[in-house]
Amino acid sequence: MVLEGNPEVGSPRTSDLQHPENQGSCVLSSPSEDAQPGQEPIKYGELIVLGCCEEGGEETEAQRGEVTGPRAHSCYNGCLASGDKGRRRSRLALSRRPHANGVKPDVMHHISTPLVSKALSNRGQHSISYTLSRSHSVIVEYTHDSDTDMFQIGRSTENMIDFVVTDTSPGGGAAEGPCAQSTISRYACRILCDRRPPYTTRIYAAGFDASSNIFLGERAAKWRTPDGLMDGLTTNGVLVMHPAGGFSEDSAPGVWREISVCGNVYTLRDSRSAQQRGKLVENESNVLQDGSLIDLCGATLLWRTPAGLLRAPTLKQLEAQRQEANAARPQCPVGLSTLAFPSPARGRTAPDKQQPWVYVRCGHVHGYHGWGCRRKRGPQERECPLCRLVGPYVPLWLGQEAGLCLDPGPPSHAFAPCGHVCSEKTARYWAQTPLPHGTHAFHAACPFCGAWLTGEHGCVRLIFQGPLD
Repeated sequence: MVLEGNPEVGSPRTSDLQHPENQGSCVLSSPSEDAQPGQEPIKYGELIVLGCCEEGGEETEAQRGEVTGPRAHSCYNGCLASGDKGRRRSRLALSRRPHANGVKPDVMHHISTPLVSKALSNRGQHSISYTLSRSHSVIVEYTHDSDTDMFQIGRSTENMIDFVVTDTSPGGGAAEGPCAQSTISRYACRILCDRRPPYTTRIYAAGFDASSNIFLGERAAKWRTPDGLMDGLTTNGVLVMHPAGGFSEDSAPGVWREISVCGNVYTLRDSRSAQQRGKLVENESNVLQDGSLIDLCGATLLWRTPAGLLRAPTLKQLEAQRQEANAARPQCPVGLSTLAFPSPARGRTAPDKQQPWVYVRCGHVHGYHGWGCRRKRGPQERECPLCRLVGPYVPLWLGQEAGLCLDPGPPSHAFAPCGHVCSEKTARYWAQTPLPHGTHAFHAACPFCGAWLTGEHGCVRLIFQGPLD
């Protein structure tokens, strides 16, 4: 076995090698910087799973294709159906660890492929193995970085994974059970956060396994960089999209890119698992911004910074908006009954008698009724009694995940066809944001339940009728 040390490998990103000031310091964090007893640790940000629904309860009539009456809603926006438990939850806050656990590249070795397993026998040594051929492999050893904290995300439930993520199927519902084949990698990606201000957060494809290793096999996309280092892509890739203008009222969707194992940014491959990489995007980085989207080929995560969350509405504000909407006493224009959004505290049960329902093509809000069915045009089609437009007729549910909202505006718009309600700017932003699906498809989807959006705009302005008195 031949080991050739390369001391030039010294930073998580190959582009950092030309900037010595970006090298991590070996000085341990000062005790004065750590959270004092009784104080909350410094928060780097939060990851929120889009369309975080699970199968549970009965379906709505629109989902079942029936018109026999109101059914239980199966979406649990804001939490998992079985509740947030341990490392499997709908959102995860990343905070500074008591002790740094970050790693950075140290030495590169060229060895014979059959001897890779022997060279990687040290579980305490983090490393990435690039198999170039049956006879040649490159191993990059990583060393401890006292300036960063590392968090790993993936499908595996092993202890080294901090955030366990499962597939979210289109239209809501989690792909579970023995027949469900996940496309999310067991060790999908890793996030490194600087322990010192401004607490920069970077994302990298692939995570270290139980042996502290990352393996890129012979068929994986990998290459030697111009400066003689190695880089590669995972099988289904890790895609990132940074919003233009930040995650605010003036936001616009950005461009989807792929992140490499070393944190470099590339244009998308022809298909999700193609062996030919895209082009290097030199003027973009793997630094996460407020509102950055991370797609793991089966689930999409939203990154929110602490400063961004301060601009987002709080749960108290969402509850105040619900009470204000109910205080206006909207009425069904046909049945003349008073409508009211149910309290989220009672859970997602069957819509009650006061539940608002909407015709998603026109936006007219009614109480539940059983007329207007147009079975010749489909079991979900209903005719609005006011404007005669025919389309889906679904119950309205207020979106409960505040971190998905761009502003604290009033709940004036609903996504079509699921009926989740939020502010106008939030609805229009997500309706214009294509989310990856499959190997090369993109669809706009409701961020609360994951349902693919339909219609010309993907959302509709709600038209309520006030009380007659």
